[in-house]
Amino acid sequence: MTIRTKPWLAVAAAAALSLGGVACTDAEQAQAERDAAEAGETLEQGAAELGERIESGAMEAARGVENMAGDAASSLEENQREAAAEGREGAVNPDTGERVE
Repeated sequence: MTIRTKPWLAVAAAAALSLGGVACTDAEQAQAERDAAEAGETLEQGAAELGERIESGAMEAARGVENMAGDAASSLEENQREAAAEGREGAVNPDTGERVE
C-alpha cells in the first residue's frame, strides 16, 4: 500500500492564511477568507482520503491475520485428529472432543 502525501496542500493553506494578514481592502480580505476556506476544505478532503487508505490497509491486514489463524487452527486440528487415530496419549479428537488416555 502506497500512501502519497500532498505537501502542496500545506503550502496552499499557509499562503491563503498569510494573504489574510496582508490584505488591505474588504474585497481582498473576503478573497483571502474564501481562499483559506477552500484550502481548508482541500486539506480536509486529503485527510479523509488518507484515513480511508489507512482503514483499508488495516482491514486487509486483519483479514490476513484471520486467514493465517484459521489455517493454523485447521492444521492443528488435523494433527490432533491423526494423533487420536494413532492412539497417542493426550491427543484430543477434534470431531468428538474425546482425549486419548
